[in-house]
This record gives sequence, C-alpha cells and structure tokens, in this order.
Amino acid sequence: MLLSVFIITAFLPKQPRFRYEFEKSETWKNKDLVSPFSFAILKTTTQIEQDRKEALANILPVYTLNTALIQGVEEAYLSEFDVKWRASGLPDNGKDAYKSSSMKLLKSIYTKGIIALAVKQQKGNKNYDFSLLQNNVSKILNSADVFTVQTGLDFYKNTFTAVSLKVKDLVLTLAEDHLQANIIYDENMTLMLQENAVNSLSTTRGMVQKGELIIAKNNVIDDEIYQKLQSFKEIYEAQTKTIGDSKLVYFGQILLVGFIVSLLMVFLKLFRKDIFADNRQLTLILLVTTTMLLSLTWAIKLNLPSLYYIPFCIVPIIIRILFDTRLALYLHLLVILIAGFFVPNSFEFVFYQTTAGMVAIYSIRNLIKREQLLLSALFILSAYFISFVGIALLREGSIANIEWGNFVPFVVSVLLSLLAYPLIYAFERMFGITSDIALIELTNTNNKLLRELAFKAPGTFQHSLQVANLAEAAIFKIGGNSLLVRAGALYHDIGKIENPQYFIENQNTAVSPHDKLPYEQSAQIIIKHVHKGIEITRRNQLPESVIDFIRTHHGNTRVDYFYQSFLKNSPQKFVDENIFRYPGPIPFSKETGVLMLADSIEAASRSLKNPDAQSINALVERIIDYKLEQDQLDNCDITLKDIETIKLIFKTMLMSIYHVRIDYQQTL
Repeated sequence: MLLSVFIITAFLPKQPRFRYEFEKSETWKNKDLVSPFSFAILKTTTQIEQDRKEALANILPVYTLNTALIQGVEEAYLSEFDVKWRASGLPDNGKDAYKSSSMKLLKSIYTKGIIALAVKQQKGNKNYDFSLLQNNVSKILNSADVFTVQTGLDFYKNTFTAVSLKVKDLVLTLAEDHLQANIIYDENMTLMLQENAVNSLSTTRGMVQKGELIIAKNNVIDDEIYQKLQSFKEIYEAQTKTIGDSKLVYFGQILLVGFIVSLLMVFLKLFRKDIFADNRQLTLILLVTTTMLLSLTWAIKLNLPSLYYIPFCIVPIIIRILFDTRLALYLHLLVILIAGFFVPNSFEFVFYQTTAGMVAIYSIRNLIKREQLLLSALFILSAYFISFVGIALLREGSIANIEWGNFVPFVVSVLLSLLAYPLIYAFERMFGITSDIALIELTNTNNKLLRELAFKAPGTFQHSLQVANLAEAAIFKIGGNSLLVRAGALYHDIGKIENPQYFIENQNTAVSPHDKLPYEQSAQIIIKHVHKGIEITRRNQLPESVIDFIRTHHGNTRVDYFYQSFLKNSPQKFVDENIFRYPGPIPFSKETGVLMLADSIEAASRSLKNPDAQSINALVERIIDYKLEQDQLDNCDITLKDIETIKLIFKTMLMSIYHVRIDYQQTL
C-alpha cells in the first residue's frame, strides 16, 4: 500500500491547484472574485480558429515572373521557324515579314504574362487574385489580367493574319509549341507568408487589471466571464509552477492519495476479508489502480489534447470480471476521485467517468460470452454520448454550437477499453485469480481432463454431471457463484481416474475388487481419490478455487461402509478411526457446502431400488441432517432458510431424474 502511494505521488504534477470550479450558465456561488494581478484575456479556441482563417484568407498566393524564359523561347522559335518554312516548300518572299510579326506577337503575350493556374487557389472561382513578385517588388493582379497557355493561344489565333492558310497553320503550330507559363506559383513563399501571418496572431483580447472585479457572488457565468475565469485559471496555474512550494504540494498529494488508498484497505478489511488476506489479489488491485493513475500522469506530461483518451473504464471492467460488482464500483470511484485533482473541469470529468464506469459494470454483470465485451463498449460509448450532449447543451444552450470533434477522444477511450480482455487473461495467469470466463472454459466437457474422466471412469463422469446440475440449481437459488460450483462439481472426483474400478459407479460386474482387500486398505483407496484429485488438477494448472472443491467435498467424514464393516467383522480389534476418515478440511463457503450435499445425495440416490416421492424425500432429509450433525457445514455461510431451499430443489430435481411423476396413461 505504501509503495503504491509513493509511486502514484512521485510522478504527479507538483504545483498548487486552482481552487474554483466553474461552468457556463451556472451561478457563481463563491465570494466576489477580484483579480490579484493583471492578466490578458485569452481568446477561445473558436475565436483563434476564426482569426486564423481570416489571416490565411488575406494572404494571396505568391507568383514569380520568369524573365529569362522569353529569351530562350525567342531563340528556339526563330531557329525552328526557318526549318519549318524550308520544309513546307513555301517561297522565301514574305518569310522575314511573317517571321518578324509572329515573333512580335509572341513577345507581347509573354510581356503581359502567362500564368500557371493553381487549382487549390481557385476555390470554386475560375479567376483569383494573386501577388506577382518581380525584382523583390510585389504587385496584386487577378488571373483574368494575364494569359493562360490556352487563352494566349486563342489570342494568337485571333490576332495573327496571313494571306496563305498554309502560312497561318505553320505559324500557329509554332506558336502553340512555344507558349508556356512564365508566371509560376511559388508555394514555399506562400506557405512562409501564411505561417508568419498565423504566428503573428494574438491569442489574447483585452486585459483584466489588478484589483478589478472578475465576477460577483450569485452572478451568472456568461461567455465573457467564463473566458475571463478560464484565463485567470491558466495564468494562476502557470505562475504557481514557479511560486508554489513543490514539497508542500507533494506532502498534500501523499495525504490525499494515502487517505483514499487507506479507505480502500478499510473497505477490504471490513467487507472483503478474503481479498485483504490474499497478498496476490491485493497486489493486483493496487497494481491496476497505480497503473491507471500513472497513465494519467503520463498523459498530462505529454500534454495530450484531451485526457479523455485514457480508458478509465478499463478499471471497473477488469475488477468486475475478476472480483465483484461492489469492489469494481468502489475502486473505480476512488481512482476517479484521485484523478479529479489533476484534470481540468474536474466535476465534468468525474461525472463522465463515474456514469460510464457504472454502465460498464452493469453491462458485464454476467460475462459468459465474448461479444458481451463489445456490447459493453457500445453501452459505455452511449453513456459518454448522452453525457457529452447533455453537458454541451447545458453549457452552450445551442445544438449548433456543439463541437462534435471533442467527442473523438471518448471513442478512442472506448476502443482502448477492449484491451481489458487480454489483460484479464494475463492477470489470471500472473495472480492466480479465476474469472467467469476461465470457469466457462473449464466447464466445457470437451476439456482434455474431463474427456479423460469420461473415458476412464464413465460412471464417475455421469455422477459428476448430475452433481453439477443439482449444485448449480441450488446455489443459483440461494445466491452464489453458479459457474464456480459447476466447475467444482465436474472436477471434484477427478482423482478417480486412477483405479476407477474401485468405485461402485464404474463397476460393471457383481464382483468388487474390494472383496479381496482388508477394510482399512479399501478405505484408504477410496480416501486417496481426494489426494490424487488435488495432484492431478495442480499438474494441469487448474485454479485453486476449483481445487478447493476436491479438498472439501467429503470434509472430514468417515468412509462409513468400510468403517462399519470393520467394526462388525473385527469387534475384538482396536480401530484407528482416522484410517477411515477423510483429511478435510470441511467446506468453508456456500459453494463448497452445497457441493458436499449434492455429491452425497446424488450418490446415495443411486442405491434407491424403487425411487418414489417418499423415499427421495426421506433420503434428502436424512443425508442433510447427517451432515449437520457431523458439523460439516459449520464454516459455511448457509442459513437454515437456505437449507430448506436446498432440500426442496434437490427433491424436485431427483424426482424429475427418476421420473417420479403423474402416470399419464391412467388419466387418458
């Protein structure tokens, strides 16, 4: 516990906290708040984004004029003109005039400029303003004021005239080949100007002077006051990083975290003594708590855009599946209370996480299918969504102003909560805890160990199935872990795999191997199946909670058949009763107690020659009364009312098994 407190507090932020909690549209219940220092009022995220958009809109795309291009184009054009003219077979008279006039027209187009349009700058309009940079001098133009390659060619076609159509085609072809953009988009310069414009934006608007009233008591927190309070909080916390005494802050953290962890220990001591006495389970609980709070610290130090990315609901899911509902809810509340000291808008945070955690616990009350985790994730997401919309409406008073993008962290958090499934498996292996999922896997009759029991000791296997049905029905009615008692029932006689022929349910002949053995040896063979069962199940790494059923299903009772036979046939001999007695211990829970009763009654019911309502009723009463007389149920938390309920269930089920019912043939 001390180590857990030390680790949690060692990494938490060491700075004083702002003392006030506030929300939009709420009434300020504290005393009048006067500013102790001057501070600037921060702009909201929406305002900053609006300023950014306006700044970017005011930055025109930058283009540069390539003045050297026309010289290269002129040389290439004049050279190619002579070659094309000669190749076409046209007469030389008029050649120089056409050459000069066409070149002059080409130069005029380049002088006006040919722009390479940028699609992303058009923004739905064909033409747009741009800044033309030439010799470090900028002037604003519109793309309609200059040519594009296509409009330049069209202008050339409409302007150039020639007597011969052949000459005109030759010149137009040459012009098309030599028209290219000389006004080029400078993306780097444009981005630099945009970046400078955004960086120069102010994040504040206005000032609050020292001694100025920020808000009076009982005033409503409107948008303007809310932004002042938010600005005051950020400036205050920034200043206390250097002004506050980190040692005193650390001491305060130790007091609070230590107090909350102590409350957890007291809860376990009072209400879950079994966990409090088990260091492995206690370590697991503290490990989950510490890891979750360290995740919060890590997120704060990384300055994540939202702390709601952290999957806090993974704690109640893991604890609910490995332990119980009450502990899951209690531990989740403690984690959220500690986290609430270090997150912004702590009331809002606590509300989100508490409601989502409760939904998580309710949705996996009985986890028997893997898809329940997916359904649980859906329910958790729904809880977050309802809380998100409700708080947004309470704060903004308008659906249009809800920032839906802020819900994304909750979606990520729910997806991360699905990591609970592999973590549960890892914790089961590391700490020896058995979850309902593990019990479901163990109760599968295709399990290797149960298949071996069915093959080697089929009578015992059938007996175990019947005991499982009886015990499960009884524990379900009186309250308890029905999955655990079923698993315990299926494996309670697993030790009979060795020497199955010595047990009557597996004997197929009238001759028993016990007929040739002394009574003491026969009793020891029967008793040995408990030791063998423990040995087999531990070798196969079954949970201790299941092995407990093997240890306790006979308690410390005697093997009465061989004990009485010994007394009857050897009255003169001294008898050591311990030779005929099971080693125990006696059952210590509802589940183990019910299994003992179900095992004894099911085995005894097989000896009924003509089972009817009267004989079954007498059998159940006799067996249970005998167990009570032998003090076998003294350590079980089973009440007298529970005993009567168990009797009724056993009688009803046995009558059904042995077909003790109305003879319908006689009623036809």
